[in-house]
Amino acid sequence: MAKKSGSGGSVKGPGGGQRQLHTRVKTARKRSNSSARWLDRQLNDPYVAAAKREGMRSRAAYKLLEIDDKHRILKPGQRVIDLGAAPGGWSQIAAERVKAKDGAGPGRGLVVAIDYLGMEGLPGVEILELDFTDDDAENRLKALLRDGEADVVLSDMAAPTVGHTRTDHLRIMGLAEMAAHFAIDVLSKGGVFLCKVLQGGTEKELLGLLKQNFKTVRHVKPPASRPDSAELYVLATGFRGRQEAVENA
Repeated sequence: MAKKSGSGGSVKGPGGGQRQLHTRVKTARKRSNSSARWLDRQLNDPYVAAAKREGMRSRAAYKLLEIDDKHRILKPGQRVIDLGAAPGGWSQIAAERVKAKDGAGPGRGLVVAIDYLGMEGLPGVEILELDFTDDDAENRLKALLRDGEADVVLSDMAAPTVGHTRTDHLRIMGLAEMAAHFAIDVLSKGGVFLCKVLQGGTEKELLGLLKQNFKTVRHVKPPASRPDSAELYVLATGFRGRQEAVENA
């Protein structure tokens, strides 16, 4: 029997060892070409398939998973803040790796997630439904931490796009700089900052700030980050401490 057009199968791939065979998307009368391209990419993205199969909140979970597998930034017992957390893919990975789900005890980590979008609860994760740019966000985040400090600050934040490339770029880089200043204010000595950025000229100020305050600063692009995307992640490790940050300022 001939296979129907658009039917899918599965073969070995990321995460659990499977990826989809290509699914063809027909352009419906009410669907624009750009919408059809987006749907085609979603249907044939092995990370989207793996997220559904493995119960991940989003394909973005694999970005953090791949970065941590290579750079080992998440360790049991750490206190982690996840900025722009919804729908929760990064928080899922962080809670697992710092053992935030393992009940009471000295080796139990802590994950605090913040987003103005609603987000279903996750085991081991404290969720704050609040815009990170609000004036009281920083104090409310610190109040949820042990000793008011974090060991790792993660940010996968992205501002809503307006369709103007330069404006969209400036908005996401503005969020990245806010996240960096927050990390410098809340991290314990030796801490880690991981943040989404975009390739472009406005990175210079952000990189200068991070190089002043962290021992190592590098760009990383995990395999789960689409090759045609301008998305990068900046990874800063070895926070020098707030006293040195004050002196640098």
